[in-house]
Amino acid sequence: MEKEFKIINQETVYNGFFKLKKYQLQHTLFQGGWSKTITRELFMRGSCVAVILYDPSRDEVVLIEQFRVGAMLNSDKAWLIEIVAGAVEEGESAEEVAYRESVEEAGCEIEELMLINKFYTTPGGASEKISLFCGKVDATNVGGVHGLDYEHEDILVSAVKLDEVYQMVESGKIESGIPIIAIQWLFINRDKLRKKWIN
Repeated sequence: MEKEFKIINQETVYNGFFKLKKYQLQHTLFQGGWSKTITRELFMRGSCVAVILYDPSRDEVVLIEQFRVGAMLNSDKAWLIEIVAGAVEEGESAEEVAYRESVEEAGCEIEELMLINKFYTTPGGASEKISLFCGKVDATNVGGVHGLDYEHEDILVSAVKLDEVYQMVESGKIESGIPIIAIQWLFINRDKLRKKWIN
């Protein structure tokens, strides 16, 4: 059976820092025929990039911590521990964003970069698709507060042993989905990656 959908109507219901669109649409059903007309709001968020920065020689991960409006309703946990990430601007490649954001948010120069995977974060209501990378860095002098003033970024940076980072996931100290995926991937692939990246 061929899977199809058709948009009957669309409108922009909010256009600010982000955009929200409202769709009326139909799609084919697995048992045949078409669905009734359904209405869905879609949070418009373009392509984004996240990169877990890893020093294979020191077996350390570069983590960042910053205030996140999406977590502020749980006020004691409004500052989240995450990995470097940013939006793809017009004319940029995902790889270029990874290199740029690593310098801006963590003060790190990526020596080698590899794609882990591409995935949707919350496809039930948002268009955001992530390109997730692992970047080889030297974490020797990592630390301090970074970020761009004109983007109101206030980012605390630290380098932490991978085993400790993994325990932060296991204990629930890291609550953001993208870093959890990246850390679990790195934990599984650590030995293979260290063989590849340590000369």
